[in-house]
Amino acid sequence: MNPTTDRHDAGPGPAWGGAVVFVLDGDGTVLQCTAGVLDLIGRPADQVRGRPMTDFATTPGPWDGAAGHVGTEPLELCTALRHRDGTEVEVDAEVLPLPADGGARFLVCAIPSAAGRRWTEDQSLIRALFDQSRIGLVVHDTELRTTRANLGREFFGIPLAADPWQHVPGRSLRAILVPEDAAAIEEQWRRVLRTGEAVIDWEHSARRLNAPDQERILSSSAFRLDDSRGRAIGVAAVFTDVTEQHTARRRLALLHAAAARLGQTLDVTRNAEELTRVLAPDFADLACVDLVEKMIQGDDPGAFSPGTPLRRIAVAPAGGAWPAEMYQRGDSVYARDLESDALRDGQAILVPDLADLEKRLAPDRERQRLLFPKSATSALIVPLRARGRVLGVLGLWRDRSRIPFGVNDVPLAEEIASRAALSVENSRRYTSELRTVETLQRSLLPPAGVEFSAAETAGTYVPAGTAAGIGGSWYDVIPLSSTRVAFVIGDVAGHGLGATATMGRLRTAVQTLADLDLAPEELLTHLDDLATRLAYTEPQSDGSAGGVVGASCLYCVYDPVTGRCAMASAGHPPPILTSPEGHTRRVDLKPGPALGVGGMPFEPIELHLGPGSVLAFYTNQLVAHDEASSKDRTRRLRDALHAAVRTGGSPADIGRAAVDRVLTEPAADDIALLVARVRALPEGATVAWRFTADPTVVGQARELVTSQLAAWGLEEMAFTTELIVSELVTNAIRYAGSPIGLRLIKDKTLICEVSDPSQTQPHLRRARLTDEGGRGLFLIAQLAHRWGSRYTPSGKTIWTEQALGAVPEIPLDVF
Repeated sequence: MNPTTDRHDAGPGPAWGGAVVFVLDGDGTVLQCTAGVLDLIGRPADQVRGRPMTDFATTPGPWDGAAGHVGTEPLELCTALRHRDGTEVEVDAEVLPLPADGGARFLVCAIPSAAGRRWTEDQSLIRALFDQSRIGLVVHDTELRTTRANLGREFFGIPLAADPWQHVPGRSLRAILVPEDAAAIEEQWRRVLRTGEAVIDWEHSARRLNAPDQERILSSSAFRLDDSRGRAIGVAAVFTDVTEQHTARRRLALLHAAAARLGQTLDVTRNAEELTRVLAPDFADLACVDLVEKMIQGDDPGAFSPGTPLRRIAVAPAGGAWPAEMYQRGDSVYARDLESDALRDGQAILVPDLADLEKRLAPDRERQRLLFPKSATSALIVPLRARGRVLGVLGLWRDRSRIPFGVNDVPLAEEIASRAALSVENSRRYTSELRTVETLQRSLLPPAGVEFSAAETAGTYVPAGTAAGIGGSWYDVIPLSSTRVAFVIGDVAGHGLGATATMGRLRTAVQTLADLDLAPEELLTHLDDLATRLAYTEPQSDGSAGGVVGASCLYCVYDPVTGRCAMASAGHPPPILTSPEGHTRRVDLKPGPALGVGGMPFEPIELHLGPGSVLAFYTNQLVAHDEASSKDRTRRLRDALHAAVRTGGSPADIGRAAVDRVLTEPAADDIALLVARVRALPEGATVAWRFTADPTVVGQARELVTSQLAAWGLEEMAFTTELIVSELVTNAIRYAGSPIGLRLIKDKTLICEVSDPSQTQPHLRRARLTDEGGRGLFLIAQLAHRWGSRYTPSGKTIWTEQALGAVPEIPLDVF
């Protein structure tokens, strides 16, 4: 212990708490002592003066030796004094000889041993801190002038004395740090001086003036120094270099952010946007992504070569707006030879000094827009490469407020770019699949708007937001004989290409069955048999029926001549009907079981629709959700249809208004909506007669037809129509019997119908030369544009269609 000297300029003062000074003569008698003796041994100073020190010692030996001490060096003692109450007080003392020319011969400084040990520890701690090379310690006065520090080459790489700054007091941080870093540190220290609140583990930049481009991060803790009266005398700061740890944490944070945010969506643009947001502002001040245009469209990007068209699809400035002098989002970008060669080889382009590169390159406006933002000082261009192909480019820039990009930044940027490229490639492949499925789905649907004499229709198809949701919903509008029309809507269980293919097969099956002019319930029965057979004969690899079983379908037939509408449902919700008077309701149709389930019949319903009535057929996904929201969506759909019909819009307008009203969020499954406004044939466009099975009525029928065609102005079609009517009526008389019906319909074609009570369908065949008959249907097939037959509740109807104004040539070989 050396209380009389201080290696670190700390005077005794208050730090000596409990110390007592004795002045002894040559015999060891106390001449004077300080008032602290009362606290030390319980006796006031006047009771101690004039008595030998041995009177107060438990063992007088050390003090006898001190009285005989000679020389100039102090003598250290460890002894015990007796307190007035009889207890012992261990003390550490130093005996300092005084000049021999006076009565006072020794100066003794005594302090309780516990306080002495604390003092020794304090001094050792201070010496240890100031001797550290990995822990920085700086003491500033109230003007933030440095009074003491141990910062040397280890921290700042500058030549300083072995005891730095001790001989050059008043030096500030601005002498070794870049101005912005020194200013930030001084601001914190002033706050500590002002408030007395300590700063703990504050990480900050501390770049050196002689190496401003080298990042240096320190972790500092600062506290205010007060004197014995509580007045601030300065601030002390302890800090360590955490550059490596900071870099590692930043790297891990960026990689974690990239892993958490990239690949969370299958949208190419959103993945690119997430990449730029991950990197700016944490890693760069400006970030952009340019993708090969084929990539954005979902196509294979092909080989990357000079002039490959790119499109800037994402930009992210750290603050403010994207520089106006740069390519903007959505602009087409064309890489030059220099950039293309490096990127094609998968190499990142590091430009620590953009100003130097700009001087070396020939001035070029396009290159300026590509590489040189006005505020940037360094750049890092990284190829987005996945599965051996360059998909695009990641551009990064830093401005003057940040350390330029260096070689240590390249691996981190490349790793994040690699993750992003894989996400973008997965998005591209998904986009390609989505486009394929959606294109196939739309190609299997009829045109959006179809107009017949019986109805004006418009179909709305809303694809799901993902490929997994596409492939089930469909609709169709099928023209039938005698100006009738069939409305079909359905939904296939399952999604994807398999469901789309199944939907196409069901639609084809419905069209084929519709050509037989079956009643709705009969058509669905045949369709159900087909679904059951497919489920057993063509199961999927996983044993499932591939979406056939469980599919739903609603089939509706409308006759514009009679206004009769018949429909049946296989597990599909009934349509919504708006009458010409403006009343909107859900059709009271009881859906039967879904296709392939079987066990229950399909119950039909018949309605009479006035001209202008609107039917809206929809798939269940438009309204299906949980039970409560399904009721609400159905009500909103009904209200939207009612409002849209009242405005008098087209079926397409009605469909769009309904979908916009009901769909408040992206659909998880694809949705189909078919809106049909029915019509009636004009008055006088239809005429009908009934005959008995008497051969004499054939001529009567021909005369009536000729007269009616003359009334319609179709005299040129009289001869062929007479032949058709003659053959059909004759066959009905010969093979079916009474009653016989004849009807003509003038529409876009001339339709001729002959009805009879027989359920036997006619068959077309070529008669042999020796046959006396069998040429009637062959003749009809030659004269008519189309012909066919259908069952009716009372028998069958054979119909023909002839193009208006067309006079076919009659082949002679039929006779």
